[in-house]
Amino acid sequence: MTGAASLVRAQRDTAKASDALAHSASSPASARRSTQDLAALGKRIFHDTPNEARPYVGARLACNSCHLNDGTTPYAAPMTGIAPLFPEFSQRAKRMISLRDRIDECFVRSENGRPLPENGEEIKALVAYIESLSQQNDGGAEPPGRGLVELPVLSGNPQRGGAIFTAQCASCHGSEGNGVGSTFPPLWGPESFNDGAGMYGIENMAAFVVRNMPPTSPGSLTPQQAFDVSSYIHSKPRPNYNPSFDKY
Repeated sequence: MTGAASLVRAQRDTAKASDALAHSASSPASARRSTQDLAALGKRIFHDTPNEARPYVGARLACNSCHLNDGTTPYAAPMTGIAPLFPEFSQRAKRMISLRDRIDECFVRSENGRPLPENGEEIKALVAYIESLSQQNDGGAEPPGRGLVELPVLSGNPQRGGAIFTAQCASCHGSEGNGVGSTFPPLWGPESFNDGAGMYGIENMAAFVVRNMPPTSPGSLTPQQAFDVSSYIHSKPRPNYNPSFDKY
């Protein structure tokens, strides 16, 4: 009888422990920890995409390469405050898109890769990180500094731009534009963004450059110089966008 009683007590204790574990896992505090862990992973993917999301990346760029300071710099296509704005209409896709759709657009275009698995850890983590940057914008107001600065439309000169690149850009991006790891991204060539990316287009690149480059003295280039150097970079070869990804 003593053995039977001990077995019953052991079973009861095991059941209590299982109930406690289940309660802990479903508690708000546990859910917050899980969301925080996902957001932390998302930040790592955002910062070092070629290594943290290697199977889905064809370029040697991180999200952080264009969305500077892990998506927090105004007028460098920041992520702060944008999550509540989705779903939103995309002029490029000509339809309403979700935040997940927008992330996948970056992977097939700027990363020259492929879409993330629909229910995979990477997409969940990136959404969690971007949402963590939007906690002060629950009302969905247009966040300050969204996108890029507006510039007058100018004609760039690739020859002048080449001289500017040599003087202002080559020390980080290399004389052949191949960059250094994911710290300084390649600006052209097989490991750069493809011709469907948001940064492809002289006007877009000039708007990014004039506000943010070179990193040692951002804002030191004039709009004309930004157009010139962007024209030079766009005279170089890069991968072609795969139109089979148009649904993203």
